Amino acid sequence: MTKQKPENADAPLPPDELATRLAEVFALVGPLYRRAYRKVEASETIEGMSVGVRTVLEVLRAYDTPLTVPHIGRSLSVSRQFVQRMVNDAAALGYVESVPNPAHQRSPLIRLTDPGRVAVGTVLAREHSELRQVGGELTAADLDSCVRVLTNLLALVDHVDVN
Repeated sequence: MTKQKPENADAPLPPDELATRLAEVFALVGPLYRRAYRKVEASETIEGMSVGVRTVLEVLRAYDTPLTVPHIGRSLSVSRQFVQRMVNDAAALGYVESVPNPAHQRSPLIRLTDPGRVAVGTVLAREHSELRQVGGELTAADLDSCVRVLTNLLALVDHVDVN
C-alpha cells in the first residue's frame, strides 16, 4: 500500500512543521551513521585500515590530487589533528606518502600510493555491491530530495568549529 500524497506536498512547509519533520530525519541519521560505521569498521579489517583511514583515502581518491592535512580536515569537517593521525596510520600501511608542497614548506601534500588506491578501490567496490541491495524502489528524484534535505541540514550547522 502506497502513501497518498497530500494535495500540497510540494509546497514548502511552515517552520514548525518543517522542524518536526527534520527532527524525524535526524532521528534516522544517527542510528544509520552508527550502524553503517560499525559495519564498515567490521569489514575493513580485510584491508587492515580503520574507518578514519578509509575516509582519508576516499577524499584523496575523490580529489585525485595530493592535499594538505588541513584541506582534508576541512573537507571532512574534522580536526586536522585527527586527520594527521589517520594520515600517519595510512602511511604506516603504505597507502599514502608525503610530498613537498611548493606553496607551503611546513604543510606537505599527502598523496595516495598505488597500494592505497587499490585498497580504497576495493573497499568502495565492496560498499557499492552492498548498496545495490537497497530496496524500496527508490527513484532519482527520491535521492535528489534526500541529498537536498541533508545538504540544507549540513548548512544549518556549517558554522560549528570542528577544531
